[in-house]
Amino acid sequence: MTEYTITRKFNTSVERTPRVLEIAESFGLGLSDKEFVVYDGLKIDIRPADVVYIKGQSGSGKSLLLKDLSAQMSAAGLKVADLNKIELDERPVVELVGKDTNEALDLLAKAGISDAWIYIRKPSELSDGQRYRLKLAMLMASDADVWIADEFGAVLDRVTARVVAFSMQKVSRRAGKTFMVATTHEDMVTELAPDLTITKMFREKVKIEAGE
Repeated sequence: MTEYTITRKFNTSVERTPRVLEIAESFGLGLSDKEFVVYDGLKIDIRPADVVYIKGQSGSGKSLLLKDLSAQMSAAGLKVADLNKIELDERPVVELVGKDTNEALDLLAKAGISDAWIYIRKPSELSDGQRYRLKLAMLMASDADVWIADEFGAVLDRVTARVVAFSMQKVSRRAGKTFMVATTHEDMVTELAPDLTITKMFREKVKIEAGE
């Protein structure tokens, strides 16, 4: 188990334009510079092959937490693969994953793609959801120690998102990969069966819960 310490603070200031001064005077707003604290020495223990579920409101700091955890893991020598940084070559889908056809079909099926017609299409011919699932297959094919997915499942319908979440956590655990996701959705807890759930809401203390 490795302990990670996260601290994120921002100094904020307001440009004092004539209109801003008018608003401040009208509504009684203070214009002094302020320090905005997102995380202050937050300690998180993560083991290899853990599934980490970061949830909360949009803009609450989930992505910052995922980014900082990723950076610390990389600095510690772990190889991290980021779903959102995967680029798709304009080749048939079946050519983009796996060492051979059988492995490609297996990975694609685990990502929720089992339509033979999709196998022979190129990424530009797919829907957003199909491209997203293709990237998940490519993430599973990577040799990284850690898989991260910000806004996990956001482009998928909720039923598909839950099916894919269940598959991804199964594959990651069997492969011994740490799988960290951040999302505004709270309907994937059962399917992800996370070892660690981190809830980040505005102006509230971060809540960390261990799985059963």
